[in-house]
Amino acid sequence: MAYKMSNYKNKLMQLLKENDVIKFGDFTLSSGKKSNYYVDMKKAITEPEILECAANMITQQIEDKNIDKIAGPALGAVPIATATSLISKKPMLMIRKEKKSYGTSKQIEGELNPGDNVIIVEDVTTTGGSLLKAINVIEDNGGNIIQAYVIVDRQEGAKETFEEKEIELKPLLTISEFKEYLNCNE
Repeated sequence: MAYKMSNYKNKLMQLLKENDVIKFGDFTLSSGKKSNYYVDMKKAITEPEILECAANMITQQIEDKNIDKIAGPALGAVPIATATSLISKKPMLMIRKEKKSYGTSKQIEGELNPGDNVIIVEDVTTTGGSLLKAINVIEDNGGNIIQAYVIVDRQEGAKETFEEKEIELKPLLTISEFKEYLNCNE
C-alpha cells in the first residue's frame, strides 16, 4: 500500500522541526522586511530525508497528470527538482536567474521541447515573484506550466499572485500548518 499524503505531510513537519529549519525570533529577510520567523530551506534541501519526503509528496500529486518535465530555478529548487525527477522518472530542467554570458548562453539547462507540460518546484515562497520569473522563462521558451509546488509557503501573497496568473500553487506545507503542528506537538 502506498504511503498516504497525510503521512508524508506529518513526516515532513517532523523532519523540519527536528532539523530546526523554521526558526522563531527576530529576523530580517532578503527583501529587507522584518519577520518573527525564518525558513532556512537551504538547510532542509541538503538533508536526504527531507528531499525524499518532499519528492514523494510531489510525485504522488503528479503521477496521474500528463507531465513531461520537472523544473527548478537555481539554486534552492535544483535539489528538489533532482529528487522529484529521480522518484517520478521525469526529466528535469534547471532555470538560471539569467542567461549564461559564455558557452551556449542558455538560461534553461535540460531539454525543453515546445508544448512540454512542466511542473515547477521551489523551496520556499513569500510573494511568488522569483518563482514567476522562472515560470516566464519556461513559457517564453514554449513550455506549459501545469502547476507550481513549494515546500513551504510563507502565506504572504504567493497564492494570490499565482491565481492572477491562473497557475495553481500547491504548497506541501504552509507556515500556518507548521505552527499548528508545533502547538500540538510541544
